[in-house]
Amino acid sequence: MKKLILTLAVVVAAGIGAWFVWRPAPPAPDVAFTTIEGKTFSMHDLRGKVVLVKFWATSCVTCVKQMPGAIDTYNEYAPKGYETVAVAMSYDPPNYVLNFAETRKLPFPVALDVKGELARSFGDVKLTPTAFLIDKQGRIIKRYLGEYDPAEFHAAIEKALAAG
Repeated sequence: MKKLILTLAVVVAAGIGAWFVWRPAPPAPDVAFTTIEGKTFSMHDLRGKVVLVKFWATSCVTCVKQMPGAIDTYNEYAPKGYETVAVAMSYDPPNYVLNFAETRKLPFPVALDVKGELARSFGDVKLTPTAFLIDKQGRIIKRYLGEYDPAEFHAAIEKALAAG
């Protein structure tokens, strides 16, 4: 009986492990973004592109530190089908966001999340920076919280861009 229970436990553990390795990536929520210029678009509109949805705030030291890298990454990969959407947190004053985007010449869309609906749709994001890498089919393939390795991040983008 002990051998049967042990065997069953091993099979269940292996099954759970396999599920974590091979489970399908969850779909990104089909939300609508409104940019600081008043333009609207949805996640559905971005299908066919690899997208980084980055939640940030002008008061977040790490977010500000990461923006030059985000600009460089965008400029490098946008011609190949990559998009960045920088979503300002609900507590960030819109005039601060606009000033930051203009003075830093952010080349990608900057969206306001005035009511916090976008953050809630992406799993109730509270900490910044939090970013989601989304594949061409609209599935979340990676979640980043805080600092991340730029080389690993670029490798993930390149892999997603190369996928059909």
